[in-house]
Amino acid sequence: MKRLLFTLSLLPLSVFAYSDFDMDGVDDAIDRCPNTPLTELVDIYGCTTKNLEGDHHFDIIAGVSLSQFNENTLSALDPNDTDTVTTTLQADYYYKNFSLQASTSYFNSQSQSDSNSGQNDSFIGAYYQLYPVSSLNLQLGGGLLLPTYDTGYDNNNLDYIVSASLSYLFHNFNLFGGYNYTLINDDDFSYLDSNSDTVEIRYQNTQAFNAGIGFYPTEKLYTSVAYNRSDSIYQNVETIESASAYLFYSIDKHWFTTFSYAYGLSDSASDHYAAFRLGYYF
Repeated sequence: MKRLLFTLSLLPLSVFAYSDFDMDGVDDAIDRCPNTPLTELVDIYGCTTKNLEGDHHFDIIAGVSLSQFNENTLSALDPNDTDTVTTTLQADYYYKNFSLQASTSYFNSQSQSDSNSGQNDSFIGAYYQLYPVSSLNLQLGGGLLLPTYDTGYDNNNLDYIVSASLSYLFHNFNLFGGYNYTLINDDDFSYLDSNSDTVEIRYQNTQAFNAGIGFYPTEKLYTSVAYNRSDSIYQNVETIESASAYLFYSIDKHWFTTFSYAYGLSDSASDHYAAFRLGYYF
């Protein structure tokens, strides 16, 4: 049954002897599925037979995060960074099992001895989801790290990322894991420290993986915990390890929010990391 919205708008309300709160053309007195969205076709009982929304969807997500570093270093260039606040902006496009992603961020880092701020490298990528068997999801993807971060040494180049992730759903739980490989093309360089000693910076390609378990307490809420391990982009720096927790909450059909927290398990990781993001899906 098609919507009668355009017809209703042409006639005075006093003409009608019935009420139709969700405007699906079915009297509320016999509507078995009240409050159906305007994007759905319904049967004679008011229940959805087809969703009129297309296969194309988008979202935009804004967020802020705080990282607290110890003195041992996450960055070989500035080992004294203590607190870094980062604002992020991300946009996604979805078409069936295919998606595109673009993101960028701006950081402000403060320590007792120095401060630094600027734009991080930006990212664009593409992903495709496969379902080899029931309840198993495989996502393959790749992307580019655009050199929008200014190192001050004119050595930042385009980097490449390939990734794969698996998720298996059973009842309200899911097991997941992921892997990515980043080809670092930045040029090695050297500089003089405060003691006039030469410090050499050497880059390396990196591998990273994570594994964890998630739970859906309700249809709107998802939580997970994971273990994360990644190489540093700098040679001779300890592997970065952390434990993390994640929460996703769907506020309504369009709005959603996420919160994540990570605790550093290695000296090369930040001691604490927390992030909050708000998104709109359409």
